Amino acid sequence: MLIGIDTGGTFTDIVYRDGNKWKIYKLLSTPWNPAEAVLNGIAHVSGDTKKDLVHGSTVATNTLLERDGALTAIITNRGFEDIIEIGRQDRSRIYDLSYKRPPCLVSKENRFGIKGRINHAGEEIEPLDPEEIRSLIGKLKNKGIESIAVCLLFSYAHPRHELLIEDLLKDNGTYFSLSHKIVAEFREYERFSTTVANSYVGPRMSNYIKRLKEGLGEKTRLMIMQSNGGSISAAVAMQEPVRTVFSGPAGGVVAAHEWAKRAGFNRIISFDMGGTSTDVSLIDRGISITTESEVSEIPIKTPMIDIKTVGAGGGSIAHLDPGGSLRVGPRSAGADPGPICYGKGKEITVTDANLYLGRLIPEYFLGGDMGLHRERLNKPFYDMAKKVGLTPVELAEGIIAIANSSMQKAIRAISVERGHDPRDFTLFSFGGAGGMHAAYLARLLHIPKIIVPENPGLLSAMGMLMADIIKDYSLTIMKSHEEVSLNELLRYFQRLSEEAISDMKDQGIDKKDISVETYLDMRYKGQSYEIIVPFDKDYVERFQALHQRLYGYKKEHSRIEIVNLRIRAKGKTHKPEIKEYELYEEKIRDQAFVLEKEAIFDGRPFLTPVIKRDRLLPGNVINGPAIIVEYSSTIIIPPFARAQMDKYRNIIIHTL
Repeated sequence: MLIGIDTGGTFTDIVYRDGNKWKIYKLLSTPWNPAEAVLNGIAHVSGDTKKDLVHGSTVATNTLLERDGALTAIITNRGFEDIIEIGRQDRSRIYDLSYKRPPCLVSKENRFGIKGRINHAGEEIEPLDPEEIRSLIGKLKNKGIESIAVCLLFSYAHPRHELLIEDLLKDNGTYFSLSHKIVAEFREYERFSTTVANSYVGPRMSNYIKRLKEGLGEKTRLMIMQSNGGSISAAVAMQEPVRTVFSGPAGGVVAAHEWAKRAGFNRIISFDMGGTSTDVSLIDRGISITTESEVSEIPIKTPMIDIKTVGAGGGSIAHLDPGGSLRVGPRSAGADPGPICYGKGKEITVTDANLYLGRLIPEYFLGGDMGLHRERLNKPFYDMAKKVGLTPVELAEGIIAIANSSMQKAIRAISVERGHDPRDFTLFSFGGAGGMHAAYLARLLHIPKIIVPENPGLLSAMGMLMADIIKDYSLTIMKSHEEVSLNELLRYFQRLSEEAISDMKDQGIDKKDISVETYLDMRYKGQSYEIIVPFDKDYVERFQALHQRLYGYKKEHSRIEIVNLRIRAKGKTHKPEIKEYELYEEKIRDQAFVLEKEAIFDGRPFLTPVIKRDRLLPGNVINGPAIIVEYSSTIIIPPFARAQMDKYRNIIIHTL
């Protein structure tokens, strides 16, 4: 059995193949112990059968956000203990006079400088003292240190000293990370930060994976989704958990790209609205990768899909700020207690607002398996509306408008602010709540079309199964393009490729299923940041053209530096098929309509047909207003929109 599973803040989603059929299942997450929902869900969908499981985990992300990771120490060169705290001295909120940076993951008393130094040329300036290292290891054990980050200067190019420390740490029993194995690139602060983050989340991630493996048994092969859009073995994820911090959202982007490409859309903006947050990514004929991400103001320099996240989801809580203005999020009701309408919550959420306006259908929520309590909403909406001087209906529409505004800003950040016109793209909507808001976002951004795939609430879990096994490798060379020949670059890439192919074979991938992509990080001399450029013999021209497109200019006679070489190794996996169907007539069959319900749009009540998606046929046209229900999601076709089911059973919405 092949299973993809994505743990979200509210629901845990499972997609699985049973014989020749693909099936789906959702259950509430268990934030106090994420493994509980995963194991319960797998027990529900499968018996004692052999399983291949690909899992998108939130453990690393939540550990960094909540700052509840392992008690970590840093071992570095003497005199450089405070790099991790000094950082870049930038401020994320420059107009906030009371701004304070979040505390460092490693306190000052747990940062240790040692003798020993290798310079940039690989020359040993000062030797390591093994006795000093042994004494320090004993001291760390006595302090109760649970994890160690080893971060030495220039180890990305010359790791001899880090490897000597590794030999001394191996038998200690304490979790540790070596910076040259986590990020083999220059820039001490980002390399140190990423390595510290890896050590900080490592013990918790390792324990989580061990619990999963014990619960799953020996008949299950467990793979973990990475932030870069590929999966890795559970063993690698335990060693390098920092590569999994955006694993859930990454699965959604992979699936959106594959699904849209099959349907003929190469330029999309993926819009994934779940219960806790919304993730958006711009895909212009290919998934965008970045090495400049942050989680809770902690730089993470491993390659990740370029995703923008905002705290706006179905569970986002509406509240009044100190000035009495209405706000939505980023705080979420999560899975427990959840929205008011789930039966336990006491604070109004976006989901509650949609239900109050008649846009959610309780009888068909999660296929009717989970009841919604509309009667619990009247008093909370009346009380909050009275405080802000609105009617309850105006309050509900205001909550949705504010949530839409937050999500619109996120989409503008990855499109307009980077020189892309949203009108040239199609909005690809998924996530449990995406279909309820997609048409309004498209109208705000003048996006002409929206795609909503089948089972949109489980697309991220499907993306886990569409992902190849991927490993990224890098090497800093810091040379002018005039100082290094094409043949020399090819030799560097050959060395990295051999390492990548060897690692892929170790994970059980046949050589015929392994492909290798090559890239260069390039910049003009004097610039501080690089552009990732696909490598071929015309790499200089490609850099110039890409710089022109991104920044509006190029310097044809300026010196160009090659900073890093990058390798992306892919191991091909078996992927779910996206079926193509015959198109039928535009008229919807009567049995697709299950009831009519009064719903409010733009302040006006409309008698709105409710349609079961699984009874629609390819070619059917749906005129707004309409509400389309399915197991994992609800899709709203407002009065200003029109939709049609295409030959892949996608709902294509046009804003009029």
